[in-house]
Amino acid sequence: MVEVTDVPPQGTPSPAPTTLGALRDSGAVFRPVKAELRSNLLARLGRGEPSLPGMVGFEDTVLPEVERALIAGHDLVLLGERGQGKTRLIRTLVGLLDEWSPVLVGSELNEHPLHPISVWAHRQIAQFGDDTPVGWLHRSDRFGEKLATPDTSVGDLIGDVDPIKVAEGRTLGDPETVHYGLVPRTNRGIFSVNELPDLAERIQVALLNVLEERDIQIRGYRVRLPLDLLLVASANPEDYTNRGRIITPLKDRFGAEVRTHYPLELADEIRLLHQEAHTAWLGGDATFERPLIPEHLAEIIARFTRLVRESSHVDQRSGVSARFAIAGLETVAASAVRRAAIAGETRPVARVVDLPCVVPASRGKVEFADSGADPDDEREMEILEHLLRQATAQTFRARCAGLDLTGLQEHFTGGETVESGELVPAPALLGQLGTIPKLAELLGRLGVPEGEQSAEQAAAAVEFALEGLYLTRRLAKDTDGTRTVYGA
Repeated sequence: MVEVTDVPPQGTPSPAPTTLGALRDSGAVFRPVKAELRSNLLARLGRGEPSLPGMVGFEDTVLPEVERALIAGHDLVLLGERGQGKTRLIRTLVGLLDEWSPVLVGSELNEHPLHPISVWAHRQIAQFGDDTPVGWLHRSDRFGEKLATPDTSVGDLIGDVDPIKVAEGRTLGDPETVHYGLVPRTNRGIFSVNELPDLAERIQVALLNVLEERDIQIRGYRVRLPLDLLLVASANPEDYTNRGRIITPLKDRFGAEVRTHYPLELADEIRLLHQEAHTAWLGGDATFERPLIPEHLAEIIARFTRLVRESSHVDQRSGVSARFAIAGLETVAASAVRRAAIAGETRPVARVVDLPCVVPASRGKVEFADSGADPDDEREMEILEHLLRQATAQTFRARCAGLDLTGLQEHFTGGETVESGELVPAPALLGQLGTIPKLAELLGRLGVPEGEQSAEQAAAAVEFALEGLYLTRRLAKDTDGTRTVYGA
């Protein structure tokens, strides 16, 4: 099941004409797919709207290249490491198609009533004339996608002889005995081939005509179908040499190659986290409210992701997917919901104590450069834990610079300690500290509005301050995995 970004809104009716004659009388004209994309893109740009909504961090780099390719009418290949949003970008292109498009009812190829291309369509129009039935296709149904796998065949993509149609009495020379593949069935739409280098080279050859002559070849049939579609492919850079390659004639037929990248700015990384993390799914029943993720924790996850990407211990060719950060934030939210269920907190609010669970959960998403035949899992976990502490310290310095925390620090001068842990509820944590000097100032610095402060949010802010004081060597900390004790 392909998920696209633009589904038919409830209550949005399709246009009225239901016959070929009524369609002609309405003044409708045939417009190729690339003309649709170009026209709708230019209209969006003219109105000052985002050309591809939801693509974070690409505004000044990737999107201008994609826009130029679409305006030029080019098929394109997106090249970038895993988790850079290539598939998301491709699916977002669907929103640039016309919302509704007329089709001949019963056509396997989504044929425009004013531009039939198959023997079947010409026969229909000759038989019914102006009464030929016309239907309407929403743009969400004009998208086809195939993940390139080694077992993909020419029949899957282009088509093959249908033995059932032959058994019904048709001769092998009859073009209607052909079962069309995914590419022709996406005629008048957008077709995507994900991980194109994984497609066997002999199968890639089948796409040559689609890209240049805009037709298809099926076994020995003389099938001339002037396909109307935009072909977009994705690939990882290392795929050109390690797992496979895009054959030179096919690369030459793509009009544009666009390099994608991970978010360049920390702010974009955080925006992407908030947009993609499915925290609304966690605790979204009648028992719990939606978990709250304080901004400083989202920033820690974003900084942690960037540090892992930059680490010399990580395989730079593989990259660190955006899914690494998204899964990390969702894991933190889940930890907060679990604590609220067990400890009886009113509102699940994530805290620093929830961060360590990110490391084991995300370990499988990182390829280490030195993990050869005998990978050292313990060493790799230590690297991730160190980078997480580093991200927490950076966030503390950025958010609490100049903040007076001496009152909080003085609580420990007499030998007192504060115990926390993943199951310690907020009231129990705050109760160990009593009155906290300048708590309102700390909450304000961490973005908690004055009228929305709760015990859970106060505990999250105080625990972040305690961890920051420890990481800047102003407090000591002892932990055994489930229990954390801060002291002088």
